[in-house]
Amino acid sequence: MTKTLSFASLHFTVAFLLGWLFTGSLLVGGALALVEPACNTVVFHFHEKVWKRIERRRAERAMRAMPV
Repeated sequence: MTKTLSFASLHFTVAFLLGWLFTGSLLVGGALALVEPACNTVVFHFHEKVWKRIERRRAERAMRAMPV
């Protein structure tokens, strides 16, 4: 979860800065910084969980494929 929170902090900062630089509006930058990274952070968390499951299954398959 620490990795996810670290990613979220960076993402919020980048979203705010880009929104602000492209529009010149602190309000738009702030809105983008709240909505877009929040959605992506949730998606990233579940993406990591899925990949861990995939990696675990691959490791299990590799162990079963080893000659005895």
